[in-house]
Amino acid sequence: MESSITVLLSTYNGEKFIQEQIDSILVQKNVEIKILVRDDGSSDNTCKIIENYKDNRKSEYVYFAGTLDAAIWGAELAAGDGMERIYVVDPTGDIEDDPNLTDKKFPGNPTKSYRSKQPLKIVAEVTKWEGHSPKILNNMIENLKKLSEMGIRTIKGTIPKRIC
Repeated sequence: MESSITVLLSTYNGEKFIQEQIDSILVQKNVEIKILVRDDGSSDNTCKIIENYKDNRKSEYVYFAGTLDAAIWGAELAAGDGMERIYVVDPTGDIEDDPNLTDKKFPGNPTKSYRSKQPLKIVAEVTKWEGHSPKILNNMIENLKKLSEMGIRTIKGTIPKRIC
C-alpha cells in the first residue's frame, strides 16, 4: 500500500516560487500526495499558476524546449486563460529528447525539445518575445484539431480555442 500525505500551503504573491515549490512536492516517489492551497489575496500570478495544478492530471515528465521559437509555440498553444510566459530553466536531473517530437517528426531533435522526470529550476523569465500572428496561430490550431479528429494526438492535453 502506498503512503498518503496532505500538504497545506498558504500563499501570498509567490509567483516566483510556487511552481518550483509544488513541483518539488509532487516529484516525491511512492507516496500519494494531496496539496491544499489557501491564498491570502495575491495580486500577482500566484493563483493562475496554482490553477494549472487543480485538475487530477498526472504527468510523468516536465517538457521544455531549447529554442525560443519552440518555447513561443509552447506558450501560445498551452491550455489555459493565463498570460503566456516563457522561462529560462535549468534541469535538476536527467533529461532526454522529447519522443513526441523527435522520434519521427523531427529526427535529430532540431527543435531541441526535451523532457525530464525531475523538476526544472526557473532561472529567469523571457519578457521580450514576439508571438505568431493570429492568422498563423489559428492555422496551427486548426491543423492540430484536424489531426486530433483523425486520432493523432500531437500535443497531449486540451487543444486551445481559436485566437481572436
